[in-house]
Amino acid sequence: MAEQTLRRGWTTGSCAAAAAKAAWTALCGGGFPDPVEIGLPGGGRAAFALAESALQGDRASAGVVKDAGDDPDVTHGALIRAVLRRLPPGSGLVFRAGEGVGTITRPGLPLPPGEPAINPVPRRMIAAALAEVAPGVAVDAEITVSVPGGALLAQRTLNGRLGIVGGLSILGTTGIVVPFSCAAWIDTIRRGIDVARAMGIAHVAGATGNTSERAIQALHGLPEVALIEMGDFAGGMLKYLRDHPVPRVTVAGGLAKLAKLSQGRLDLHSKRGQLDMDGLASLAHEAGAAPELAQAIAGANTGAQAFALARENGLALGEVVAERAWRVAAAVLDGAPVALDVVLFDRDGVSHGAFGPEPVPDHGLNRLR
Repeated sequence: MAEQTLRRGWTTGSCAAAAAKAAWTALCGGGFPDPVEIGLPGGGRAAFALAESALQGDRASAGVVKDAGDDPDVTHGALIRAVLRRLPPGSGLVFRAGEGVGTITRPGLPLPPGEPAINPVPRRMIAAALAEVAPGVAVDAEITVSVPGGALLAQRTLNGRLGIVGGLSILGTTGIVVPFSCAAWIDTIRRGIDVARAMGIAHVAGATGNTSERAIQALHGLPEVALIEMGDFAGGMLKYLRDHPVPRVTVAGGLAKLAKLSQGRLDLHSKRGQLDMDGLASLAHEAGAAPELAQAIAGANTGAQAFALARENGLALGEVVAERAWRVAAAVLDGAPVALDVVLFDRDGVSHGAFGPEPVPDHGLNRLR
């Protein structure tokens, strides 16, 4: 059976631009076009059906329901509404955050604190869409973008950690949502680092999951803004830090994930490859494992089982893996002025090993038990 092609969708920025163009067209006397067509940043055009429209005096509003295609986007099915109001000549285009759209409160993001979280590319898309309505005529208008229910949806995003309060961000660099693309996650990693740098945070930590994130936060007493949700993209985080350094970074993660990093994997997702159990057994042998133990580790079903075997036999496998992972990560940083350490955690948040230039506080977590 042929593999089914995943359906692409539209960003909140595209939906906002389409809704804004429909509302501005109505204000300019052309009625509400339905569907309404806009240009995309990379070329090409897209048409959107209107879910709502209203005209009253000097205001017009239109709404588009976001279709994220086959991507598991939290904003799929959300209404993206734009309300346009005429302003005096020379006012230009003024952006406002309506219900469910956040406001930026921390430095380091593409827009300064106090601005509505309508990103630069969506702003340019909106401006270009409005300019199409009456070519050559200046657009002087206030645009308020809202997403009813957006404040609740935002709780499922990293906006709060980035200092975006009150709702969602209006996003998109191409106008198109590619299902299961890593681009949005990588962008969030970068913005998290940008915010930390702008706030003078000297120590950030990237974690592969919630357990390791909570554990490393407790271990080092880090504020939330210092936590980077690295996920599987260790390489993406480290490469960005190479060019945008902070004084110190900790790479924290689950046993199997960081064992993959120790084997040279920079994308830790299972789809990119499984943990090399024979390689892990070789590390165990280097750490002093008896041949029988190394063989058992090679035959283990999972990384967790392999580490459990090592711990039961008093073998500090995690220490060796942490050192190898550190070497791989340090090579990616390529001499950048960043102090690096690596800490491995199990599913209970207990450390199995750490390596770095500075002592990692123990707090009783690093002891074999």
